[in-house]
Order: sequence, then structure tokens, then C-alpha cells
Amino acid sequence: MHTHNPHGFLSAAEIPLPRLYLYMAGVFFIAALVWVYNLMNYSVFKIHWLMAALAFTKSMSLVFHSINYYFINTKGHPIEGWAIMYYITHLLKGALLFITLALIGTGWAFVKYILSDKEKKIFMIVIPLQVLANVAYIIIESTEEGSSEYYVWKEILFLVDLICCGAILFPVVWSIRHLQEASSTDGKAAMNLEKLKLFRHYYVMIVCYIYFTRIIAILLKFTMPFQWQWCYEFLVEVSTLIFFVLTGYKFRPASNNPYLQLPQDEDDVENDEVVTESGALEGISKVKKTSNGRDRQKESTL
Repeated sequence: MHTHNPHGFLSAAEIPLPRLYLYMAGVFFIAALVWVYNLMNYSVFKIHWLMAALAFTKSMSLVFHSINYYFINTKGHPIEGWAIMYYITHLLKGALLFITLALIGTGWAFVKYILSDKEKKIFMIVIPLQVLANVAYIIIESTEEGSSEYYVWKEILFLVDLICCGAILFPVVWSIRHLQEASSTDGKAAMNLEKLKLFRHYYVMIVCYIYFTRIIAILLKFTMPFQWQWCYEFLVEVSTLIFFVLTGYKFRPASNNPYLQLPQDEDDVENDEVVTESGALEGISKVKKTSNGRDRQKESTL
């Protein structure tokens, strides 16, 4: 139940949420417009447009979330039409997020254009699980906190969300392995090592994003005073924005992006020294260029 206060029906912890979601929607919308403007200036892959669709959907989802909270605050209950629009955009955003992350993780468009059978299975697992996660989320939103049904669906949502997060890491690991093998047999070793370095960075980015939004932010929620609990939502939205911006920057369709261009002359490509360590934070890489740029050398330490 929402306790009544002088400002409306929202609790003290929820009062800033309508404004927060609206401001963040504006920031995501501006980021999406900047991204589309960049796409217009370069030759791009289909996945770049998918990333644009994700940013716009995220922005729309936040707008409807803000409207939903506004009506809860003024009338004491959500308006059904606006609530449905929020749930639809939230579902679309969730599906698009995991599809986009998994496609980037498989190296689709950046490394190869065909998905293997085991990569297709990831999508067959993740998409239905995302639908289940969103059903669980809608039930949680529309059920009284404290009921047995509420806690069952909350546990289902948490479990399904973790499975989805784990599932999208597999394609990145497979891409890293594929590029490691290619760099030792392929003639384009230096270019493959550049891409390998990118996918290692991307793997660490996803792990950090999942760890922060799913674990650290929740711990902060439990340790913060009640009236500051809206900061949890703020931290989640800001970390999502940072993750989107970093992913966009890493995979940007720029002519000077080393990951999206073919070298003109194999001898002019800078060579990497790759130090491989075990664990999630593997791949401390540095670029080493010789004095004349042609006497390339490669050292790899296992």
C-alpha cells in the first residue's frame, strides 16, 4: 500500500521517481539521436540500427514509467492504458537489450555473418526467459507486497534474470575462443588480436554491468535510509546509460575504429602483445609498434 503524504500517494522513497524517470528518458533520447546522427555519416551494420532501436525503446519505457508513477501519486492507482503501454515498452526493451548484447557477443556482423547452432540456441533460451521475466515483473508490480504470490514471482524474476545474464556471457566467451584460434592460424593475426582485445573488454564490461545493477545496487538499497531508496533506481539508470554509451563507443561505425576496418597493408598493422590470464579479467593487452612499423614482432605469454 502507498502511504499518503502531503505531495500525493507515493511514499517518501518514491516521490522523486516520476521526475527521475522523465529526466533519464530525455538523456537516453538525446543519446539515441546522437547515435543515429553518427550512423548517417558512415556505412553501418544492421546491428547498429538495432542498438538505436534499443536506446529509443529504453527512452519510451522510461517516459511511460514516469507517467505511471505520476498517476499513482495523484490518483492513488495507475491508469490502465498508461500502465499497459509501460509494460509493453518494458518487455520490448528487455528483449531488445538481451538480443543486442547476445548478437554483439557472438561477433555477428563484426566478426562473422552467420550464427552457429549453439549460438542460435542461446536466443531460443534467452527470448522466452525474457518474456517470463517480464510476466513476473508485471505480476510483482500489480500484486500487493507481502502476499505469498508476490514473493514467489519475485524469486522467479530474480532467478530468470540471472540465467539471462549468464546466458549472454557464453557467446562472448565463444567469440574470444574463436578469435584466439583464428589469430594463431589466420594470416590476419594482428587484426584478429585487435578484435580479441575488444571482446575481452566487452566481456569485462558486461560482467561489471551485471554485477553492479544486480548485486551492488541492491545491497545499497538495503543499507540506505528509507527516504534515499530512490537512489537505487538512479544508480541502475545511470549505470545502464554508461554501459550503453561505452558499448556504442566500442562498436561505433567510425572510419578510424580499428575493429570495423580491414587493414590496407598487413605490414602497417600494429601488432599486439597479449598477456593471457585465467579468470574473468583476462586479457591485459598493450600495443607495441616497432620503429619503422614493418619489423613486426609477436610475443605471447601464457
